[in-house]
Amino acid sequence: MVKLFVIGSLLVACLGVLGQEQCENPKPAAQYRYEHVFSSARGKGVDFKDLPGYSRSVYAEDHALLTPESRVWAPNTYGWHNSLTAHLITPAKGSHFTMYLVHMKEDSKASQLDPKVERLVFVVQGKVQVKHDSKTIDLAANDYAYFPPGSNDTLTSVKGAGLCIFERVYSKKGMPAFQHGTTDDRPVLPVDPEVFVLRKLLPASDEYDFNIHVMDFEPGQYLYVKEIHYNQHGLLLLQGQGIYRLGNNWYPVQAGDAIWMPPFVLQWYAALGSQNSRYLLYKDTNMDPLLSH
Repeated sequence: MVKLFVIGSLLVACLGVLGQEQCENPKPAAQYRYEHVFSSARGKGVDFKDLPGYSRSVYAEDHALLTPESRVWAPNTYGWHNSLTAHLITPAKGSHFTMYLVHMKEDSKASQLDPKVERLVFVVQGKVQVKHDSKTIDLAANDYAYFPPGSNDTLTSVKGAGLCIFERVYSKKGMPAFQHGTTDDRPVLPVDPEVFVLRKLLPASDEYDFNIHVMDFEPGQYLYVKEIHYNQHGLLLLQGQGIYRLGNNWYPVQAGDAIWMPPFVLQWYAALGSQNSRYLLYKDTNMDPLLSH
């Protein structure tokens, strides 16, 4: 009976949970592609023409799932010129950070940051240029740059770009340094007993009060630990699809979905479908839990 139950559960997962994917041998992606994050087709959600008002987005007391059809794009938000922004997580929900998407149009730019604010920019699509000291740095999809508080660096785009932004008011007394690089050039870190691939975009040194984790799962892989912890998370699924557990809720998720996880919400992920999953994950680090709330 146990074997029949397990086999039946697997068939349900393959045939019913995500509907659009067929059961087949996994075909890991040769490279990661993020075109679904800004795709206009994602904004339609589930295209039930006889169900106007339908959305997969959920706003709960202890978490939020924000799907593309619910994004609200605002023109020329403070600090962004000739750009559209869609804020996904802000302190209005109780977070100590902000996470949002930016659609930079042709000949667009970002203003310099407030002196107290730090920012990490992840390029999802297109290209941007960063002027740091006397150097011009070109960033393309899968590249990133970290701007410490007090930075005078500039960010522009000639032909347009799609970005994921993480910002927070710097909470420590150190002086973090400007960083930039390419995701897949970052070292793969040990995660035993987990099986996913983990990279961190920022140094682990004490002057940084957050990090961005890039986590990769092959189809069928899942988190070993059902996590409950004091850290806050903001997540953007860049590629793939799967099931995300938040508290006692189980959500089918796909590329372009964003998730807000406050402290102590139960969280767990399993990758499904035929593509590798990759997501960005904000996590506060090097903070005293007693003093950082």
